[in-house]
Amino acid sequence: MAYSSLRDAVQDLERNGMLRRISAEVDPHLEMAEIHRRVYRAGGPALLFERVKGSPFPAASNIFGTMDRCRFLFRDTLPAVQRLVALKSDPTAALKQPLQVPGVLLDAVRALPRRVWRAPVMAQQCHISDLPAIVSSPMDGGPFVTLPQVYTEDPDKPGPMGANLGMYRIQLGGNAYVPNAEIGLHYQIHRGIGVHQSKWMERGQPLRVSIFVGGPPAHTLAAVMPLPEGLSELTFAGVLGGRRWRYLRKNGFTWSADADFVITGTVQAGALKPEGPFGDHLGYYSLTHDFPVMSVEGVWHRRDAIWPFTVVGRPPQEDSCFGELIHEMTGQAVRDELPGVEGVHAVDAAGVHPLLLAVGSERYSPYAPNAQPLEMLTQANRMLGTGQLSLAKYLIMACKSDAPPPMHDEGRFLQHVLERADFERDLHFQTRTSMDTLDYSSEGLNSGSKLVLVSLGAPRRSLCRELPAGLPTDGLAGQWHLAMPGVLTASGAKAATAMNSDDVEHWARQLAAAPLEQVGLIVLCDDAAFTAASLINFLWVTFTRSNPSHDVYGVGATVVNKHWGCRGPLIIDARIKPFHAPPVEDDPAIVRRVDELAAAGGPLHGLW
Repeated sequence: MAYSSLRDAVQDLERNGMLRRISAEVDPHLEMAEIHRRVYRAGGPALLFERVKGSPFPAASNIFGTMDRCRFLFRDTLPAVQRLVALKSDPTAALKQPLQVPGVLLDAVRALPRRVWRAPVMAQQCHISDLPAIVSSPMDGGPFVTLPQVYTEDPDKPGPMGANLGMYRIQLGGNAYVPNAEIGLHYQIHRGIGVHQSKWMERGQPLRVSIFVGGPPAHTLAAVMPLPEGLSELTFAGVLGGRRWRYLRKNGFTWSADADFVITGTVQAGALKPEGPFGDHLGYYSLTHDFPVMSVEGVWHRRDAIWPFTVVGRPPQEDSCFGELIHEMTGQAVRDELPGVEGVHAVDAAGVHPLLLAVGSERYSPYAPNAQPLEMLTQANRMLGTGQLSLAKYLIMACKSDAPPPMHDEGRFLQHVLERADFERDLHFQTRTSMDTLDYSSEGLNSGSKLVLVSLGAPRRSLCRELPAGLPTDGLAGQWHLAMPGVLTASGAKAATAMNSDDVEHWARQLAAAPLEQVGLIVLCDDAAFTAASLINFLWVTFTRSNPSHDVYGVGATVVNKHWGCRGPLIIDARIKPFHAPPVEDDPAIVRRVDELAAAGGPLHGLW
């Protein structure tokens, strides 16, 4: 269905029993986020908060909260997206299937942005302080826009076709921002908006920024899409939305004509102020750092505007559905961008970027004696230099010829690799390199390390399915648990310190005498029982709390020609370190308040 506004989509969901209205007044300070989290965890409906304390605007959340709801919203257009992805991958596809040509041509027309001269979003103006001031986590530095569409243009290629539309978080208030006059932008310099900013600064001119909130759901998804080179977010929004992306020019800015809200402003060279903290999608707070500050020129909105928002935090959350939907639409494009790579899976439970699973091809080496991964390493290097895949911290690869389990079955996939990996040969580190800005497992912002682990060939070890007898209970760890076959978690009374490598290396030497022949990985953590209690816990703790170059050890460690490996199992020190950002936790008072609202006779009773 081609929606012309967010309200169209909300009404469509409501007609089909997929949305609930909340008529009681709700506080945007933590309460709305707590309600959202509970409804999302229960697989519940989209929500329309009709009365937001302190704001005249209603707010909607959990729009994308289930895959069934995502597919419903784009039920008429998903095939069109897949057609265009296939056509970009194979330009001869239209010739092979000529009956599809009319549909492809119509898709191409919808992909072209359309300029208009009037739009509903021009109807009224307001102030930043009038917008729903949604604070999601107790330590957040202020209210944030969590579903923004941030638009900037390339001075070398002005206009929508050379523009960037990205989802970069926006802090509306708090810290040292001048109320109603300044807001904070959080983005990395290598992203599209950062490239545009550099070009404008070189010309001695400010970066002009338009922030769109709301509009058709396709516009929100377009802002988060990791599109291949040559595909515009705006053309994607037109195809997925079944309606051309409409825009207008006003006061020197480009506006999305279908948005519910438009915020315009400029970023001057060197204009930085503290932004954050913010409870982020890794499940920890991104801390306060200097980021660009935008001088607000105006805020406009539709008369019937709805403010959309989501809540992030320890995964899975609503944004998990974004990743799954994107994979459904663009899986073939990944294979075309990365020759020899059969598939890639960013693990949501591990915070997406910290852990990447992949299946590669070894088209020559398997036929040679003592085959070893070679071609797969070139594929790994290409992945770590491509778009958002470059943010991966751990890349774990299996070979197609070994028939690995599906990558989305993370537990079985990891077991497959641990059975086959040669830890003296198949570990490849990149040290002192870049890391995701939101990842605090390293002591330095934006800097850290990466580890590639590849496997090839027949199993080298069978993995234990019970906790081995005779494990040591002295040293760093006295408590042991089995997280999955061949994977142990260990914890003890000794907490991590800033300089603890000697302790862990000494412990690893002690483990050389332990019965670990059927163990592939040991995770040293703060709470072994919690980490082993579920696959989700294991993935989250292990890969968000460790920096490979500093926190990966091994039993029987070796260094041969500067290549590090180990004869026994790997050890990952996933204890919380003093420099780590704190995890996102609920506010007990807000939890009690929402419990009261959900009790029998309360306005939220029966919602989850």
